[in-house]
Amino acid sequence: MRKRGHKGRGAISAPEGRFSVRPVEFDDEEACARAAEAPETSLRAMPAGRIISTNTSPDVPFDRSINPYQGCEHGCVYCYARPSHSYLDLSPGLDFETQIFYKPNAAARLLETWEKPAYECRPITIGANTDPYQPADRTLLLTRELLALFLKHRHPVNIITKGVLVCRDIDILSELAAARLCSVAISLPTLDPELKRIMEPRVPSAPARLKALEELNMAGIPTSVLLAPIIPAINDAEIERILESSASAGAGQAHYIFLRLPHELKALFKEWLVTHFPDRSERVMSLIRQASGGRDYDNRFGIRQSGRGPYAQMLAARFNAASRRYGLGSDSSQRELDCSLFSPPGVQQLGLGL
Repeated sequence: MRKRGHKGRGAISAPEGRFSVRPVEFDDEEACARAAEAPETSLRAMPAGRIISTNTSPDVPFDRSINPYQGCEHGCVYCYARPSHSYLDLSPGLDFETQIFYKPNAAARLLETWEKPAYECRPITIGANTDPYQPADRTLLLTRELLALFLKHRHPVNIITKGVLVCRDIDILSELAAARLCSVAISLPTLDPELKRIMEPRVPSAPARLKALEELNMAGIPTSVLLAPIIPAINDAEIERILESSASAGAGQAHYIFLRLPHELKALFKEWLVTHFPDRSERVMSLIRQASGGRDYDNRFGIRQSGRGPYAQMLAARFNAASRRYGLGSDSSQRELDCSLFSPPGVQQLGLGL
């Protein structure tokens, strides 16, 4: 019996993670019965021991990040953060998009970090792994609480999101932008509503994200578009249209990332591909392997984000040509944030005669 997707979800199944200690198997009949249901979302508090993550990856344009959430209800099937749920003994599949953890003490941990005498101010990215503006933030407001601290203490911050909820915080972001303390990147991998529905089911529509770009731009907030990921024979034909639409909406820069398939994501993506695109699944994987040295994924620095070989070079050439045509820069140095204004907690009142 052929598998089918879950309503409103990206992953087809809930395979065990690579660290699982409780393996459970379902036959095809039971799997299909479960697929007829719409899995509910569960939100659970997970207090953070520390809030700022660091990396030394030479192909990542930032070395500090904050993720207020673990797991993401947006359900993007291609999300390279899915394997992180394995560390919680949960599935990178459906669990990743239905078992959402939030960090209620994120703001307190951030203040504690900033108070340390040895802390050095450098831009922090919010949303590197999971979306800070996923549905849960409508009520939890964790991202807004963090941004309020960035504004109060004049600390630079970059946002990466697919969520139009970012416009809720334009009041804070515009003040940050006026002091060269923030930028916002909107991820937009497709303009096709049918492809969006099965590839990133709970993400706002492309028109809604383009409108968000317009609103952010009108508020004086530096914006960019992130075409991520580019998937061969799925959305690669849209490169020029996406960049043209993004430029018209006010984006100032553009970047792209080739599809990444670390750990369990390989099997999850293939399952999704066979379910929704059985006619071209082999061609898609063939092109991915051509850009990955014959493998499903090449995780080496300098290759994992863009691929290699003739096909990857062709994508890069098209992207760069379209970026130039529509006036979208890609040099991050054009938008360097100001680290000189940072006022650590407990220090900002000095000099006021109190």
